Amino acid sequence: MSDIERAKAEIAYCEAILAKSGLNVVGETLRDADAVTVWEHYPAGDVFDPETGAQWYYHSHETGEEGAEHGHFHCFLRPKGQDGPIHHLIAIGVDDRGRPLRLFTVNQWVVDDDWLDAAGTIALLDRFDVSLARPSFLVNRWLTAHFTAYTAEMAALVRERDARLASHKPVGGVDARADRSLEVTSEMLLPTLAG
Repeated sequence: MSDIERAKAEIAYCEAILAKSGLNVVGETLRDADAVTVWEHYPAGDVFDPETGAQWYYHSHETGEEGAEHGHFHCFLRPKGQDGPIHHLIAIGVDDRGRPLRLFTVNQWVVDDDWLDAAGTIALLDRFDVSLARPSFLVNRWLTAHFTAYTAEMAALVRERDARLASHKPVGGVDARADRSLEVTSEMLLPTLAG
């Protein structure tokens, strides 16, 4: 079994264990929230693994029809520790049942991270690893497994992000990375792993 196959099996395993308990990655992520406010970070204060520098948070947004994106996990890496620079790697969009729908990159203004070009960002992808019991071991492992299952796709999205920004011509001479008319810079729909 390849690393990619193992990672996809781990994603499915985490989802199955949660489902067996009547849960999913979204519900598990939001379980300690008294109320869910769109665009707020969950869990409060984000999740940070001090050993690896991996960091993530989830936020929801208003959804319409069933199966639409409920929100997304923003995944970062802080290679020099919690007080060092923070680099956005990828976002994983999910529906209200926690099923992954897409991978995508965002413009710098969206997350206000410390910018790295494609080569620097891609070099960090394999370092995203959250091995913490809180807020949910299964959600942490589920997110981590995506970085092995879709490394090549994430790298392609990061390259596409840079190409899109290089060719983007904002109105009024604003820097492309600060242009609020450009939010999502690349995306890829995900296949359903559960069949």
